[in-house]
Amino acid sequence: MAESNLASMSVDALLKLRQDIGNVLSRKATELKTQLSRLGGEIVGPLKRTQRSSLKGRKVAIKYRDGSGNTWAGRGAQPVWLREKLKAGAKLEDFAVQKITASRKSSPRKAKKRRRKK
Repeated sequence: MAESNLASMSVDALLKLRQDIGNVLSRKATELKTQLSRLGGEIVGPLKRTQRSSLKGRKVAIKYRDGSGNTWAGRGAQPVWLREKLKAGAKLEDFAVQKITASRKSSPRKAKKRRRKK
């Protein structure tokens, strides 16, 4: 329809036209949904991407703790209490919950079993 035809229509006629268009569109949508369900797809609601990281929201073990009970898991920005103590001269290893050994030689290793020669 041209703009001049719409401009010359009465308000009631425009409302009726809008309702008819809505009915046609809803019928078309229903037809498309049934066709899609026949093909094997299923529509529950609006299509959304629901893919999330499997680690998101998961609790992490504490890696750093100070004497007053403040803790940090080592993820994200360093907390204020840790930043202040590091600026004061402390080392990050001083707050580690499980001390990390400096070299591999000091860590216990399994002894290898040797096969006997026949």
